[in-house]
Amino acid sequence: MKHIAAILLFFFAFLSVNAQIIKPVKWSGTVDKISDTEYNLVYKATIDDHWHLYSQTLPEGGAIPTEFFYQDEALSNDFELIGKASESESITKFDKVFQMELSYFDNSATFTQKIKLKNPNVSQIEAEISFQACDDTKCIFESEIVTFKLKQEKKNKIFDPVQWTSSVKKLNDTDYQLVYTATLEDKWHIYSQNNTEPMGPIPTEITFKDNDNKDYQLIGELEESKTVTKYENAFAMDVTYFDDKAVFTQKIKVLNPALKKIEAEVFYQACDDEKCLAPTTFEFVNNLDGTEAAIETLNIDATDLEKSKALNLGVTGWDKYEKEEVKEKTNFGIFILGFIGGLIALLTPCVFPMIPLTVSFFTKGAENTQKGLANAIIYGLFILVIYVLLSLPFHFLDSLNPEILNTISTNVILNIIFFLILAFFAFSFFGFYEITLPASWGNKMDETSSRVGGIIGIFFMALTLAIVSFSCTGPILGSLLAGSLTSDGGAMQLTAGMSGFGLALALPFTLFAMFPKWLNSLPKSGGWLNSVKVVLGFLELGMAFKFLSNADLVKHWGLLKREVFIGIWIIIGIGLLLYLLGKIKFPHDSPLKKLSFSRISFAVLVGAFVVYLIPGLTNTKYANLKLLSGFPPPLPYSIYEKDSDCPLGLNCYKDIDEGITAAKAENKPIMLDFTGWACVNCRKMEEQVWSQDKIYELLKDKYIIVSLYVDDRKELPEDQQFKFVKANGKLKNIKTIGDKWATLQTLNFQNNSQPFYVLVNEKMELLNHTTAYTPNADEYLKWLEIGLENFKN
Repeated sequence: MKHIAAILLFFFAFLSVNAQIIKPVKWSGTVDKISDTEYNLVYKATIDDHWHLYSQTLPEGGAIPTEFFYQDEALSNDFELIGKASESESITKFDKVFQMELSYFDNSATFTQKIKLKNPNVSQIEAEISFQACDDTKCIFESEIVTFKLKQEKKNKIFDPVQWTSSVKKLNDTDYQLVYTATLEDKWHIYSQNNTEPMGPIPTEITFKDNDNKDYQLIGELEESKTVTKYENAFAMDVTYFDDKAVFTQKIKVLNPALKKIEAEVFYQACDDEKCLAPTTFEFVNNLDGTEAAIETLNIDATDLEKSKALNLGVTGWDKYEKEEVKEKTNFGIFILGFIGGLIALLTPCVFPMIPLTVSFFTKGAENTQKGLANAIIYGLFILVIYVLLSLPFHFLDSLNPEILNTISTNVILNIIFFLILAFFAFSFFGFYEITLPASWGNKMDETSSRVGGIIGIFFMALTLAIVSFSCTGPILGSLLAGSLTSDGGAMQLTAGMSGFGLALALPFTLFAMFPKWLNSLPKSGGWLNSVKVVLGFLELGMAFKFLSNADLVKHWGLLKREVFIGIWIIIGIGLLLYLLGKIKFPHDSPLKKLSFSRISFAVLVGAFVVYLIPGLTNTKYANLKLLSGFPPPLPYSIYEKDSDCPLGLNCYKDIDEGITAAKAENKPIMLDFTGWACVNCRKMEEQVWSQDKIYELLKDKYIIVSLYVDDRKELPEDQQFKFVKANGKLKNIKTIGDKWATLQTLNFQNNSQPFYVLVNEKMELLNHTTAYTPNADEYLKWLEIGLENFKN
């Protein structure tokens, strides 16, 4: 199970609504040169009305401060930071959202970071801005990349403030559009072709070289983009110029089908507020290649273009097989888990004592029995509604970016934070300290419920329950719903789990109101409630290590190899066993006079589980703990030396080009295995389905397996990193192995779930329909056999 802590829901759920829809802060970056080696990187933020951007320095427990990050390699080799970034004057006031004094900016903000160059050849610096912005009702958390182009002056003071690019767009069989774009440095201008005053600036001219052979003809005049007309002191007249960017377009009709290129000459002058450069002339040669021209307008170089094209495998044969629609995993299972979690939460000291008190309030404090029963039912419904509402923000995230939930689940920093949070909650369950949401929240809700009364008052009573019981319900909910925020589970499973949890909490208040005599059968509150908390603490601690394992797997640190992970679980299991037998105690435990039947029974189950784990420490065939597939790290991630780092010791390739080469050499079909290091169902497929004898032999002898890990955070070599052009024209940075394979999967198969399996030959022709998680071994075997038969035919 993937662990995505639902704890964060309580803190950020209402703050994250529409976070990906609105863009209240726009960033830009400029560079001020101080000396030959020192520069100021100036970040400028333009902030929408009613929104705040927060300072770099904030108290803990409030908003997230603005931060700036730079590539470690660049900081080591290219430049160093001088001091901390300074910031413009901020406002310090009481913030309604976070209920504390915070420093923030309205309308605009400027941050300045001084740097010193180590490498004199550095031409640009890339920085990532991490920031939070809030208005009075919601918050967004984003990051943005800003690129600073260093305005380095050569020793001979030669300026180069204008960068030109060109492209070609094919309009039809004979007509083309030539586009010439000038990108200008800050404060520099080039001038419109319509400036005709003899004493004014030199206009920009683009002329097409002699066309003696009449290979093509111009259609219309040269068009230019939007200009600015202002009075300039240097020329003592109104002049028309371009600011930031100038775009010129010319349509042509090709008369000679054999024509391959167009040559044009550009003549222009660049000026800033103090000086003008000598007029410059140069030539453009445009190849009439429509595909390349369309991509060049996105400002990516030829290498990036080539690598982007290489990700398209050109898969064919879709017409032969019904396209597999990977169905969303059933929500019933996660609903049941949530329901069980809610039942467990009822047995904690935070919730259990409130059942008779609340039911008595409704049944005895109402005008009549029917009214009390109706209020209790409404109270239960509101509890359910509150927990369902907490899942809604993730539906926005899921719909806006299908990859974001998988990114969250495999993010290294978040997984480490989740590990620490769950461990922190575990020791709270042990009784070493108490964690609660601010008492003022509960008091405020309770006060509101008393004041408004009626149905609205009942809603605030339910909200009060959710707040005051958080120290017990938060960790349970976080553990049980950890697998919900994945790309293949998605937000619907989170809603299902929340619904189950809320329903379990709500049912007792309704049922005991309907049958008040049942209250007499409830056991009295006592030391057993604390024992339940302690047991849950052990379970929380065990679950916490799954988070740390996720981070370890995707970064390949080697800290929690499979046997180490299982060993930690064995130690935790032994600790729980000793506690159940009364051999160890915790701060709030009552004296244990004798062992109850339930305590002994649970101790036997725990002991049996520990014994089951022990073979997992060995290097034998019994190390495959099939009942726990997906929880421990995969079998190849072991302290023992393995013949293969592929699942079950099979031969596999981690690069698609290598796999294709092997398939050609061995004349075998290919199985593309889109998987993930932190993918629970991937491990279940490998350890429960692939391990079946017939399937194992088929994969070993008849197929070339290409396992592509979409969550691998290992960075690609620098020469293999590139910018990928999406279908909507936007660019995506391909920096890690996971970026590359996730993009390849989405591009070619319009799917981003894992596991995901594709059978093809070396020519990328489909051999069967694609498939996903298939726990039925017979069904999966048949799918493989059909693919093999189609390959032979």
